[in-house]
Amino acid sequence: MANPQNTLLQARRFRWWEPVLWLLAFAAPLALPSHALIINEIAIVALFAISLDLILGYTGIVSLGHAAFFGLGGYAAALFAKHVMPDPLVGLAVGIGAATVLGAVASLTIMRGTDLTRLMVTLGVGLVMLELANKLDWLTGGADGLQGVMMGPVLGKFEFDLYGRTAAWYSLTVLLVFFLLARRIVQSPFGATLKAIRDNRLRAMAIGIPVTAKLAQVYTLAAALAGAAGALLTQTTGFASLDLFEFHRSADVMLILVIGGVGWLYGGILGAIGFKLLQDVISSITPQYWTFWVGLFLVVLVLVGRDRLFRPWTWFGAGHKAGAASNTGGH
Repeated sequence: MANPQNTLLQARRFRWWEPVLWLLAFAAPLALPSHALIINEIAIVALFAISLDLILGYTGIVSLGHAAFFGLGGYAAALFAKHVMPDPLVGLAVGIGAATVLGAVASLTIMRGTDLTRLMVTLGVGLVMLELANKLDWLTGGADGLQGVMMGPVLGKFEFDLYGRTAAWYSLTVLLVFFLLARRIVQSPFGATLKAIRDNRLRAMAIGIPVTAKLAQVYTLAAALAGAAGALLTQTTGFASLDLFEFHRSADVMLILVIGGVGWLYGGILGAIGFKLLQDVISSITPQYWTFWVGLFLVVLVLVGRDRLFRPWTWFGAGHKAGAASNTGGH
């Protein structure tokens, strides 16, 4: 029988392609300067997807209100920059802190009930935050949004440029830091308890795992990462609006995980790349009906299956087992 400690240590090791992937990501704003803005968007959406994957893929909590933390982090960072100080890193910390507090409070709502109950409760939290942002127009700007958000240079040296290269590197750096943090967490004993809760909550309780405490901790952590993504968006765009809290934010990030795969941190990154590129390409061809084609792709993906769709040699059955086995590999 394999030693659990050795298994965890082996899972933490980086594969050869991972540093290559990140080096290519950081080189992309230089190699593709005209696409720096979409690279920035992809990094932000990828971080948002990773935050949802922590509770959906590793703990089994379905949430349709994840935009509540995204939006609060965005508004907190924007308000801090406008009324207190424009330092991006301090503003990022403020956005993370605000989302963390909301996550800790909202975690109390997911302790009981069925999956459907949690789904509706999380959706309700998102709608409440949307309505609060709309009503507190003296603070948030209401439907007009919070305008005039000016950000200072990152580390006092790197100014945000119109081409978006500084924004892209800033967002990619924050994404990498939180990805490494999430990776360490899911490959730790704490991550193993989350997977045990996901697979069978009653059995986890029977062997002494404090399920309630673990759910609260991971939900709060996921809220913090979502808040960081929201803060990055408002800092790099200089604008915060009610759109941050809209339902489509939560729905889109769910679709991103469907594309990339749940329970795999790189699934959020690959899903974000696929979703944003698909959205960008199709909307440039047919601006009115791009959502139809994205939806059609997702329907085909669900019906055919990710393994068979992206591995054509499995369409006729050959190699299907091998594909399934590879999909259960490491993170």
